[in-house]
Amino acid sequence: MASQQLHGSRGDAPGYNERNAHPEATALATQLREKISARTLKIGIIGLGYVGLPLAVEFGQRGIQVLGFDVDAAKTQAINRGDNYIQDVDSDVLRQLVRDNLLDATDDFSRLAGCDVLYICVPTPFTPNKEPDIQYIMSATGNIAAHMQLGQLVILKSTTFPNTTEGHVLPQLENEQRKVGRNFFLAFSPERIDPGNQRFNTGNTPVVVGGVTQLCTKLAAEVNELIIAEVVTVSNPKVAEMSKLLENIFRSVNIALVNELAQLCDRMGGINVWEAIEAASTKPFGFMPFFPGPGIGGHCILIDPYYLSWAARKDDFVTNFITLAAEVNESMPFYVRDMITREIARQPVTTIEARILLLGVAFKRDVDDLRHSPALKVIELLDEDDIPNINYFDPYVPSIRIHGRTIDSLPAIDPDVLKGYDVCVITTDHSSFDYDMIAANSNVVIDTRNACRNVPEADRAKVVLLGDGK
Repeated sequence: MASQQLHGSRGDAPGYNERNAHPEATALATQLREKISARTLKIGIIGLGYVGLPLAVEFGQRGIQVLGFDVDAAKTQAINRGDNYIQDVDSDVLRQLVRDNLLDATDDFSRLAGCDVLYICVPTPFTPNKEPDIQYIMSATGNIAAHMQLGQLVILKSTTFPNTTEGHVLPQLENEQRKVGRNFFLAFSPERIDPGNQRFNTGNTPVVVGGVTQLCTKLAAEVNELIIAEVVTVSNPKVAEMSKLLENIFRSVNIALVNELAQLCDRMGGINVWEAIEAASTKPFGFMPFFPGPGIGGHCILIDPYYLSWAARKDDFVTNFITLAAEVNESMPFYVRDMITREIARQPVTTIEARILLLGVAFKRDVDDLRHSPALKVIELLDEDDIPNINYFDPYVPSIRIHGRTIDSLPAIDPDVLKGYDVCVITTDHSSFDYDMIAANSNVVIDTRNACRNVPEADRAKVVLLGDGK
């Protein structure tokens, strides 16, 4: 395990040494470190979703007792039965941890008092006006404050805007008896979960830690080092909060660039954006490939630009570039909708009669995660256009909700099924799909992911590729 320090933490005088810390802070830090060393500390994790449950399992696998908290009793009951609901978690490992009493879950927040370290891993959505919604962070913080014990370490992991930790969480935790860096500790350490990633997981992905004081930073780093190979410390929580937004906005901006270029190539004609990206990728320096698609999904890349834009406005700064990129990405489902209606118009059917099949509705390949999936937006737009005959097939997603009604996935696809649709749309490029079979037996395939790039030449004429310049 390694810890890398980028800069010294703020909140302490230059040349800070723990020997200069308040005696109460030193004593409480020593007690926590003894538990860290002996692995006898108890970890509390608030929020048992895509971030919290994998984190709980990582600690449990190291023999460290974990108590998970969630307002959804169905989740806590499932965990206590040993039932897994997160694709990236090994079900056998989860069941064994429950049997060994290393993992327990509850919706009784009074039990927060029995934990040494508390992670906040709750959702951070945005409002219909695209403003941050940190109600779940504040609810979790309120529960902690109501049951807080001296010496506890609180680590916020939920993605949020700069100054959430110090400007919103800290004031709710401090009072006349409790002072940060003296008798409790607070830090921000953003999650870096990538659902479905087979190479990088919670344990082997480096994490950033920024504490309110240096001692907060050091303690949070030492706890994280129990399960994470590389911990990088920064000078304060704001830097850590900004680093998380930067990671995702970097992707948002570059994806927006290629999405806009894909539309331009279609308009100009004769230029395949995928071929251009492949050619540019041969440059061994100064270029990193990104790829177009039907839009962006998941929790972070879509939301984070708006979190930062909102925070910037409070300082009279307008993030024109970042906001424009987000708008380009959000326009892509509309562009795909237009591709579909154009291909319907080229066939001897009306939009009322046309049968459309979407292949894949998860937001990315080989996962069951529907959060902000662009495929759902495409279906919503088609439904709003009174195109009634819409079906989908996704082996990971048995059903979806569109405008208040449930649509079930087809149980399977085969040549006869595909021939029954006027347009098939590849919106998620699951690796289990047989693209040769899809291209051979569909009337028209709209490919938004370049999934049909290797199909036989005889079937290429039926494939309409996003950004192929045709």
